[in-house]
Amino acid sequence: MFKKLTCVFIVVLTSLAFINSGYAQSNPLGIFEGNTDIGVIKHKGSVVYDAKLQQYEAIGSGADMWNDHDEFHFVWKKMKGDFLLRTNAAFIGNNGEPNRKYGLMVRSNLKTNSAHVNIMVHGNGITAVQYRKVSGGETVHQQTPVISAGVLQLERKGNTYYISVARKGDVFAPEEKIDLDLGDDVYVGIYVCAHNADLTQKAVFNNVRIVKPAPATLVPYKQYLGSSIELLDMQTHNSRIVYQSPKSLQAPNWMVDGKSLIYNSEGLLYKFNIATSTPVVLNTAPAKNNNNDHVLSFDGKMLTISSGDGGPSIGYVVPVTGGEARMVTKKGVGASYMHGWSPDGKYLVFCGERNNEYDVYRIPAAGGAEERLTNTPGLDDGPEYTPDGKYIYFNSVRSGLMQVWRMKADGSEQTQITNDDYNNWFPHVSPDGKWIVYITFLKSEVAPGDHPFYKHVYIRVMPAGGGPSKVVAYLYGGQGTINTPSWSPDSKHIAFVSNSDLLFPIFPIAKN
Repeated sequence: MFKKLTCVFIVVLTSLAFINSGYAQSNPLGIFEGNTDIGVIKHKGSVVYDAKLQQYEAIGSGADMWNDHDEFHFVWKKMKGDFLLRTNAAFIGNNGEPNRKYGLMVRSNLKTNSAHVNIMVHGNGITAVQYRKVSGGETVHQQTPVISAGVLQLERKGNTYYISVARKGDVFAPEEKIDLDLGDDVYVGIYVCAHNADLTQKAVFNNVRIVKPAPATLVPYKQYLGSSIELLDMQTHNSRIVYQSPKSLQAPNWMVDGKSLIYNSEGLLYKFNIATSTPVVLNTAPAKNNNNDHVLSFDGKMLTISSGDGGPSIGYVVPVTGGEARMVTKKGVGASYMHGWSPDGKYLVFCGERNNEYDVYRIPAAGGAEERLTNTPGLDDGPEYTPDGKYIYFNSVRSGLMQVWRMKADGSEQTQITNDDYNNWFPHVSPDGKWIVYITFLKSEVAPGDHPFYKHVYIRVMPAGGGPSKVVAYLYGGQGTINTPSWSPDSKHIAFVSNSDLLFPIFPIAKN
């Protein structure tokens, strides 16, 4: 929710033109610019980009990457400044070569002896960082404690490179950093090395992202990075970008027809057709400054929305097709951020600021007196009903860090569900009632009571009744990523928003 959004936006509705994804078929390298065999290679390497899956299959040969020179196949893009490169990857097939390797790399040039830094995963599972400080210099090798890493991240801040690796589903191991001057203009990308000049090896790369993070000069809640709407397959953990905008897009709800999303941007709500990548503005007058707290009723016919029109956020209800918004919470009592409907459509639950204290409240959807369900000091937020109506999940800072909690629908039996060393926000219950997804912020980056934009975050999933969590998405985002329920009706996918100051024309992009 937008607790820091205190200013009133003047929204100018402009006509937007949109391009389709046809560019994807004309760009065989996706987000990359080139692919090159580095060094003397017997068997030419290659890459195939699947535009539908947004997936890369790369084939590489080469004897090794070691000492003063390298031999491998590299898929690259030239970059300047700070950036973050990330992928999920795995080998395809197994011909018994334990030292074959795939990974991420940053190089000064495309010569065999270039200075570089890279993360590599070997065929035998050894995961390591290698770097060469100067062209023609010796290669330094540092093994990580993670074996068979499936998620790799390489981030540059100035002349420092930060390396993060994880087994798929785990949080990143403690990051390593290397001070290394590769120049401002560098080649960044993915690679495969066979470790045998007579062989080739193949690897598949999913969730490949190049992110330009927020600059240090960015003014929060006044300046914004671009946004990508992504659809995540909860079985494979692979996501695909379906839409991008240089503006801030936030909080996609999946509509009950399974074909459309609803999101907010610059005070307006949009219905987004997934198949055509087309957004259409929803009429919510007199609510014209909508924030990212908007929720569909279980039957999909109504929305509860939150809008700060000339003052603190107020709760409204409006037909999902758009129309005149009806005020539900009162003016003058404090801000109200709407987060959930009861399955029978009779009640709304929301985070309310009353007398400088944030708690969970419920109120009849038809209007009436609000009822306070939590009363502990500190922030209680993100309330959401389970599909059977028996429980309300929410997040609370009462135990120190922000954690996921659950209570009965009347507010009784408030029970902590997560208990770890992170800040966990916005639990969303799958339509089949089996799973909870939530967003996790690092306590080293974010205070327990805050959920800002443009941070390193995880989306995690856990059984609805509690149990071990696993990471299903590693991303750069935060505020607006999954503030509101984002499950597909069949409980197989979620929608979320990631952020970057760099957008790629292989995906549908709004033209301003």
